[in-house]
Amino acid sequence: MNARPIPSLPRRRSVLAALALAAGGAGWLFARPALAAEAATVVPAPITDPAVASGDTEAVAVLAGGCFWGVQGVFQRVKGVSSAVSGYAGGAEHTAKYEAVGLGDTGHAEAVRIRYDPRQISFARLLQIFFSVAHDPTQLDRQGPDTGTQYRSTVFAQNLEQARIVQAYIAQLTQARTFGNLPIVTTIELQKRFFPAEAYHQDYLTRHPDDPYIVANDLPKIADLKRLFPQAYRAQPALVGKSA
Repeated sequence: MNARPIPSLPRRRSVLAALALAAGGAGWLFARPALAAEAATVVPAPITDPAVASGDTEAVAVLAGGCFWGVQGVFQRVKGVSSAVSGYAGGAEHTAKYEAVGLGDTGHAEAVRIRYDPRQISFARLLQIFFSVAHDPTQLDRQGPDTGTQYRSTVFAQNLEQARIVQAYIAQLTQARTFGNLPIVTTIELQKRFFPAEAYHQDYLTRHPDDPYIVANDLPKIADLKRLFPQAYRAQPALVGKSA
C-alpha cells in the first residue's frame, strides 16, 4: 500500500472519518466493504508452558495481530484476563496516535496489552488463543483486509522468558506443520513500550457489534473462541470502560 497524507481506507476510515467517530458520528461506515473473516486454525497446546511462580497474581502480555478491535475483543473474553487495552507498540511516544500509525511508517503496530492472572491462564495458553482465533500468523504485514506494517503479527515480549516461550511455540507449530507449507511470520520484539490508543478505540467490538467491519471480521473470532476454547471463554468481557 502506498503511503498517503492520511491513513488509507482498505479497512476502516480516513482521518476525517476517525474524527467523526470520536465525535459520535457513524457516517464513515460507507468506506468499508463487507469482507469474510478468515477461518480459525486449531493449533496444538504449547509444550513449553512453565509453572507459575508462587505469589504471582498478575502478569502482562502485549500482542499485535492486525486491527486491535478484534484482538482486544477476543482477550477481553478470556477467563483470567483482567484487562485488555488497545494501543500501539514498536515506535516512539510522539507517533503513538491513530492518524500517524495509520501511515505505516512509525514503527508501531496496533497492539493489545493484556493483564492476566497466571494462576488462571498462562502466557503460553494466551499464545495458543493468539495463534488460533485472534489472528492469522502466516500473513506478513497484513491481516485480512488491513495492510501495512502496523498490522504485523508480533509478540512484544516483556522479558526474555516470554521471548523463549514464543520461540519454542513457533518452533513447535512449524515442526507440526500446523499451517501447512505457510511459514509463521510472527516476530518477537523486546523492550518496546506500549501506548494506549484513543478512547474511541477502546471496547470497540462490544460497543459497536453491528459495525459491518466487526460483523465480518471480528464477531467470528468471538464465536471461534467460544467453540474452540470453551473452558477459557467467558461471556462478560473485561471492559476498559468499567475500570476507567
